[in-house]
Amino acid sequence: MQPTRLFDFIDYQRQHRPLDKAINTKYKGQWEATSSEEFYQKAQHISRALLDMGIKPGAKIGMISSNNRTEWAIVDAGILQLGAINVPLYPTIAAEDYKYILNHSECQYCFVSDQEVYNKLKSIQKEVETLKEVYCFDTLKGCKHWSELLTAGAALDNQAAVEEAKKAVKPEDLATIIYTSGTTGVPKGVMLSHNNVTTNVIASSNRLPLEAGKATALSFLPLCHIFERVILYFYIYHSITIYFAESLETISDNLKEVQPDMMTAVPRLLEKVYDKIYARGNDLSGIKQKLFYWAVNLGLQYQPYGQNGFWYEFKLKIARKLIFSKWKEALGGNLSLIASGSAPLQPRLAQVFTAAGMTIVEGYGLTETSPVISVNDMRNGGFKIGTVGKIIDGITVKIADDGEILCKGPNVMQGYYKDPEKTAQVMTGDFFHTGDIGEFDADGFLKITDRKKEMFKTSGGKYIAPALIEGVMKQSLFIEQIMVVGEAQKMPAALIQLNFEYVKEWLKSKGQKINLTDAQCAENQQIINQIQKDIDRYNEQFGKWEKIKKFELTPDVWSIDAGHLTPTMKLKRKVIKEIYKDLIEKIYA
Repeated sequence: MQPTRLFDFIDYQRQHRPLDKAINTKYKGQWEATSSEEFYQKAQHISRALLDMGIKPGAKIGMISSNNRTEWAIVDAGILQLGAINVPLYPTIAAEDYKYILNHSECQYCFVSDQEVYNKLKSIQKEVETLKEVYCFDTLKGCKHWSELLTAGAALDNQAAVEEAKKAVKPEDLATIIYTSGTTGVPKGVMLSHNNVTTNVIASSNRLPLEAGKATALSFLPLCHIFERVILYFYIYHSITIYFAESLETISDNLKEVQPDMMTAVPRLLEKVYDKIYARGNDLSGIKQKLFYWAVNLGLQYQPYGQNGFWYEFKLKIARKLIFSKWKEALGGNLSLIASGSAPLQPRLAQVFTAAGMTIVEGYGLTETSPVISVNDMRNGGFKIGTVGKIIDGITVKIADDGEILCKGPNVMQGYYKDPEKTAQVMTGDFFHTGDIGEFDADGFLKITDRKKEMFKTSGGKYIAPALIEGVMKQSLFIEQIMVVGEAQKMPAALIQLNFEYVKEWLKSKGQKINLTDAQCAENQQIINQIQKDIDRYNEQFGKWEKIKKFELTPDVWSIDAGHLTPTMKLKRKVIKEIYKDLIEKIYA
């Protein structure tokens, strides 16, 4: 019987394809495995303890973890089995956002990962009246440890009551409230039911060709984001061994240790990996360097299903053996599938990684759609570079007259928590307004062209789609981040954050002996001239009114902590405009 509630997935695994190493987390330098059976039993102990503490259906429990870990998955199942609601928070948001979300959702308990998160929560804890207690996954002075619940639950004789609670949970019941990071305003609480997410896991998992019970995955995108959370349930459903990466900084080491068959990634991470690999070509010389760049250029021409012809496929076979095999080895050696989401993927990345034997399948969705709407699949002709694939089973998508993508299906959220007005604004009947502009090609593949809210008009009345332009310009190795501006101005322009690491290496290769600061790099005429060359080249792809006529380099790194980016690495456009308003004024002076 197929799972219909989120906690059914682990029970499904233990009954159909149990694993000795279902989930794995590294503690003090050693990987510790949890079997399917142990995972299930610990979830029961958490449920018993929470039930004994008075947790009832509908109770809200917060989860804030700075890294993915076994404890998160166990507590998640333990909460959901009682009909309670998991409210995950991004660890990187401000303490004031913690306060708002915990108050708005009326959380009774909260689980945190470590000292840093606990300190932030502690600073506002007294201002959250509903919050009774905080538990930590790490051992901290002054904070209760999550193992206290495991111990208490193991000693309780109330499993029958837990089983009754589990039976009472219906697929249509609310399972989680996910507060969108948003680029403006206060976060909105997206209400997702068990049915929203389970149907999405099952429908989208048909597009990911991994052998059940025999594959391994590395998980590092935050579980508070619905993308990675659905993938987590997918891994459990298909008995794929999960390793939780220690942190973003250790991904390279963890890939070599774990040697996964699959991982998920956001485009920004893939851009960084590609840029680092490409930059290594500068360290080579002679025939080795020529072969390296020959293979890269070959990869950038890749099209699936032998579309480039026999001669191309023959050359690709050589490139894979001589060059691309080393790329794959650096990423563990077994990586064959990368699922990309959360933001638009540059086609060149899909081409070169797939050419190297590590297929990138780009998908599309939103938190409000649980999240997957469409995804590419290399099998049966379901893969097309530059698109987000075909619509998954059970979902209906139509394009509105203004180009907006509308979605209907079991994946569409129940609404925004305590906000029927905002819910009504994004619904037309059963159709959810995604806010994205897109189109279907002749073969039924969906292509995203821009965000409806991000499009703007110049003073000449021409529409500008900034994300499209930004995606092309970020092909420059000199550009880490870029934001197109120019609303109500005579022309589009751009604010650019340099790829400081690459820029400094490039300067050294040009004989620059002085180590420049980031601010000095942003004022360096050599660098400005080189970026101008790249922009001129990429401008050729756009109409006259879309071309970037001017740009300014910002002296600092755009980051989540500094407020430039959301926790999912999207641009906070209003914030960036405010931070660099002087540079924008300079552009249009």
